[in-house]
Amino acid sequence: MTLRDKPPFRADHVGSLLRPPRLLRARQQRALGEISEQQLRFVEDDAIREVVRMQRDVGLRSATDGEFRRTSWHMDFIYRLGGIRPTDEKIQVHFRNESGELDFESAALAVDGPITLDETIFGDDFAFLNAETGDGVTAKLTIPSPSMVHYRGGRAAIDPAIYPDQERFWADLSAAYADQVRRVAALGCRYLQLDDTSLAYLNDPAQRRLLTDRGDDAEHQHLRYIRQINAAIADRPAGLNVTTHMCRGNFRSSWAAEGGYDFVAEALFSELAVDGFFLEYDDDRSGGFAPLRFVPPGKTVVLGLVTTKRGALESKDDLKRRIDEAARHVPLEQLCLSPQCGFSSTVEGNVLTYDEQVAKLRLIAETADEVWG
Repeated sequence: MTLRDKPPFRADHVGSLLRPPRLLRARQQRALGEISEQQLRFVEDDAIREVVRMQRDVGLRSATDGEFRRTSWHMDFIYRLGGIRPTDEKIQVHFRNESGELDFESAALAVDGPITLDETIFGDDFAFLNAETGDGVTAKLTIPSPSMVHYRGGRAAIDPAIYPDQERFWADLSAAYADQVRRVAALGCRYLQLDDTSLAYLNDPAQRRLLTDRGDDAEHQHLRYIRQINAAIADRPAGLNVTTHMCRGNFRSSWAAEGGYDFVAEALFSELAVDGFFLEYDDDRSGGFAPLRFVPPGKTVVLGLVTTKRGALESKDDLKRRIDEAARHVPLEQLCLSPQCGFSSTVEGNVLTYDEQVAKLRLIAETADEVWG
């Protein structure tokens, strides 16, 4: 096997990591006004330094800041785009797990002004991370894809007085993202991941019905999303590797959607102009590997075979067997290994311990080394 010297790496991970207790306490103290924003940032800085060392120590060649400065993987970014604001209305997302059901509630969004990029979002956060990674480890920045701005509310969230023409909305959104891409690259970013639940959700007939009911074109929505992501990254600087991660929801070890990648696979793999795809494959809920037959040469698939939803450790033999199964549909040279999602897509985190998280990351690094060398 060829040694991969650029992202995504043979052993990789999605991005978010369990927040340490002292960081959760500091966030609560900040919410109560007991400490300053600067004091909270000092705690965040220390926690990020430690978690970067952990990623290096287990054998990973990429490192994130664990999304330690965020409440959620996507809305912290989206609300900082010009023209978008939270509303008093609440959005409920229905989740389920092996034990039952639960709901996640967050503020809805409104597009009530032209979409712009008024700052480099997470710019200072990335600069800190990049300074802490050191030689041999690539700093990875994760942000939500442009699709998530639309998927959260659809056409109903967009003020028709601002965007009577939906094409103008899409053009402005992709332009703002393209500006973000250029700015983070100028800061030294060489590994950018666009997180996207929409492209995985659309494989679930129940999710497509929800979109149809609110007036969207669920049968073709993924084609629009692919076009807009491509527009956002079309002019990315040389040396910036872009991946996308697709999952079916991740909140306190629960999920929101089910189904394989069959519905979006042909367009997704053949048309989306990213360098790699992080795919959720930790259980039967994610379907089989057959859709990978549409992955063209030169694209990398990161198999999310290790679950972040439970602490029980997978066996290397099982992981190797599933990698072999995937390699029947796409060459082994184009495959990598990772967890199926983040460990803490929201500040609450999934139901497993820090030590279990570390063991899973170490398992991924060891397995990848044995499979690809």
